[in-house]
Amino acid sequence: MGHTRYDHRKALMTAAPAPTPAPSQEVLAAFEAAKGFMPAHEGRALYAAAVEAGGLGLPLLEVGTYCGRSTVLLADAARRAGVTALTVDHHRGSEEQQPGWDYHDPGTVDPELGVMDTLPTFRRTLHRAGLEEHVVALVGRSPQVAAVWNSPLGLVFVDGGHTDEHANADYEGWAPHVADGGLLVIHDVFPDPADEFTGQAPYRVYLRALASGAFTEVSATDSLRVLRRTGAGIRGRG
Repeated sequence: MGHTRYDHRKALMTAAPAPTPAPSQEVLAAFEAAKGFMPAHEGRALYAAAVEAGGLGLPLLEVGTYCGRSTVLLADAARRAGVTALTVDHHRGSEEQQPGWDYHDPGTVDPELGVMDTLPTFRRTLHRAGLEEHVVALVGRSPQVAAVWNSPLGLVFVDGGHTDEHANADYEGWAPHVADGGLLVIHDVFPDPADEFTGQAPYRVYLRALASGAFTEVSATDSLRVLRRTGAGIRGRG
């Protein structure tokens, strides 16, 4: 009898881990068809984090919508968990997306006003993916929206402006709202100083989050970092 119980416990300990949640081929196709810059392997890591965080029964929020490429993944993860995906953006483009910069897309410019407007493209992305009903778009600047937000979140995905000013404002505005056990996901984390414009500000925010004592790193997939809220210590609004 004792030998049988031992074998049972050993079998449980050596059982294969649960498979990592993955988007369907249809969702992945919608993600890849959308305008944006996130590669598929980082998208899959984001999706797995969002599905896990959705288990808390709280909304999933992203800062930096652009044309909805990553929103497709968050929306499907929210649908799967029975929660809502929230996405925050003023839809006028971040610094590196303005005319004259490498990441500028002339197709995102409003022909009447002559300024960027990614909101129509974002709405088309969600419509084509069949995920509109699972997303609430918060159109405005991140600090202004964060200042009036007062509810806990299962996940905060920071992928907004890449200056220190904007990256720190996103962190200070939204990280305090990550629930205990929830996830803070930061994109474009590049430790190499050669990536000063595109990734050093997110990298410094990532270091700041770890140094706060409020977050513990869960995983790293190239420039995507997943941190879990494990304590207090965040300085900022909230």
